[in-house]
Amino acid sequence: MSISAIGGFIVLVADIYAIIQILQSSAKGIEKLLWVLAVFFLPLIGLIVWYFAGPGKKPF
Repeated sequence: MSISAIGGFIVLVADIYAIIQILQSSAKGIEKLLWVLAVFFLPLIGLIVWYFAGPGKKPF
């Protein structure tokens, strides 16, 4: 198993975790949908942005 396959698997698991957290958040329906789409279509970038600014996160 190559390093890129392991990295891809880690990103996949992190994305699934993020989507579950988004769906369980108190955000409104459209906000949840937009965050899930961002994480789904931009797996790594969407995950990073969600981590810092996702629903339920406090601004800096």
